[in-house]
Amino acid sequence: MLVAGNWKMFKGAHEARNFATRVRHLPERTAGVEIVVCPPFVSLQATLEGLGGASLVRVYAQNVHWDLDGAFTGEVSAPMLLELGVTGALVGHSERRQHFGESDETVRMRAEAALEAGLSVIACVGETEAEREAEETESVLARQVGVLPRHDRLVIAYEPVWAIGTGRTATPETAQEAHAFIRSLYDAPVLYGGSVKPENALVLLGQPDVDGALVGGASLDPVSFEAICLAGAEAARA
Repeated sequence: MLVAGNWKMFKGAHEARNFATRVRHLPERTAGVEIVVCPPFVSLQATLEGLGGASLVRVYAQNVHWDLDGAFTGEVSAPMLLELGVTGALVGHSERRQHFGESDETVRMRAEAALEAGLSVIACVGETEAEREAEETESVLARQVGVLPRHDRLVIAYEPVWAIGTGRTATPETAQEAHAFIRSLYDAPVLYGGSVKPENALVLLGQPDVDGALVGGASLDPVSFEAICLAGAEAARA
């Protein structure tokens, strides 16, 4: 069971450090759950400092470039992240696809480069509301999953785009159906992302093919993030 908190464009260095100090011992109370936080680039170092060297909470970046270095203003490479002590990265989040021109091909390139460098990867896939209404969910997922490199450090996050930041959540049955389909394409852990909250975490994480959660807004508050991690521990025991 893996629970990852994606902070998006929230928490500067000071706030990130304070948050990290509050959750650094959380793994001691959530047996069976791997915990990851994904701060903005400018807050990675502060988060690592707040966690301290002994914490089992891992820090991932929200994106990573496919080249080791070069003239790519605004991008950050895998070696730069590794030098900081970051151990993984998100790739292909729906907001990157929607707002910044991310494509299946660039998601593949980012994932391959990160994995080759030694990072772990959470690769995001998911359909829009229009695609779901057109009954294209499986074809979209097959296309997005099909480009991903095969690697034992790659985890897939299913995030139906219509549930990202909207307060709408896939029903447990809908999530399970999508996760089972993804698992039929790629044998890897599959996280659910899309308005995961303490109130719905246990029922979502209790589905047979749901291996954890990629949490957005609810990961910004340490109390709600802890509640979701505790729900993950309860689901892992079941």
